[in-house]
Amino acid sequence: MKVVLVDAGGTNIGSVRYALQRLGTDAELTSDAARIRAASHVILPGVGAAAPGMRMLREAGLVEVLRGLTQPVLGVCLGMQLLCERSEESDTECLGVIPATVKRFADAPALRIPHMGWNTLHVTAPHCLTAGLREGDTAYFVHSYAVPTGDYTLAASEHGTPFSAVVASGNFMGMQFHPERSAGVGAQLLRNFLSL
Repeated sequence: MKVVLVDAGGTNIGSVRYALQRLGTDAELTSDAARIRAASHVILPGVGAAAPGMRMLREAGLVEVLRGLTQPVLGVCLGMQLLCERSEESDTECLGVIPATVKRFADAPALRIPHMGWNTLHVTAPHCLTAGLREGDTAYFVHSYAVPTGDYTLAASEHGTPFSAVVASGNFMGMQFHPERSAGVGAQLLRNFLSL
């Protein structure tokens, strides 16, 4: 097994790498297209905004590389959002491998944005990525934009309205929450991804 973390400047790269090390996997950090294509598993981490994230991927020549991958690919936090078709954040065109548009949480009385903290997960579809995930498990989120629920949703959460917490479309998967900060739930889902 050869796991790579795509180096797109995400500030959560170190913590995701450490979470993988706790599971016995030493992931290589790289922006080299050949190394990414040769990996058995690819993880796209990210924290920040969609437009700078996509700009870094374009400048590294990785947009078409990532779109063309056939091995398991996991987007984490912003990385999950970048797998979608578009983001309302700066009207950004994204990778387009998950058929969704990322939307900002709607302003509402007593609704804090960004959505930050522990929230409940609701399993919506069986999938090997979410094996062992139980209804009502919790995960740790930090985000102002979210992927609406759809056919690609494996687990949802709610902040004013329901949103996708875990998604999958073919070999492309994503987690909106931070698995490295989500205790046993995050470790289980990372372990599931590595077993694919």
